[in-house]
Amino acid sequence: MTGASKPTMAQYNCLNCPGYCCSYPVIPLTKRDVERLAKYFKLKYDTAKKRFTREGHGHKYLMRRKGDKHYGRICQFFDTKERRCTIYHARPSTCRAYPGSGRCGYYDFLMHERRCQNDDTFVAITNHKD
Repeated sequence: MTGASKPTMAQYNCLNCPGYCCSYPVIPLTKRDVERLAKYFKLKYDTAKKRFTREGHGHKYLMRRKGDKHYGRICQFFDTKERRCTIYHARPSTCRAYPGSGRCGYYDFLMHERRCQNDDTFVAITNHKD
C-alpha cells in the first residue's frame, strides 16, 4: 500500500482501567455533546445543559463531576462501583477521541504498577487538583 498508513491500534484496554481520564478536572464539551446527552436522556437541551454542564477554565461547557474514592472527583456519569462509563454510546467527543495517539500513558503506568505490586486490582493514583 503505497502512501497509505496503517491505522494505529490501541495499546490499552479501558476495561482494565479504573477511569483515570474520567477524573480530569477539565472535561470540555461541545454544544453537540450537550445535544447528544439531551437526546440520550430524552431531555430538552436547556435542561441537559443545566443538569450536566458548568462553565469554567475558559470553556462554556464542562462536564459536571461527583466524588470518587480514588481520584477525589470524577465525571458525573462514571459508575464508581463498576468503574465504567454509564453513557458510553452518548459520551462526549473528547472522550471518543481519547487518548488520540494509540497509547494511554496512565494505562502503561497502571499496568507497570500492578505488575510491581503483584495485584491486578491495584489503583495507581497521581495527584492532580482542580
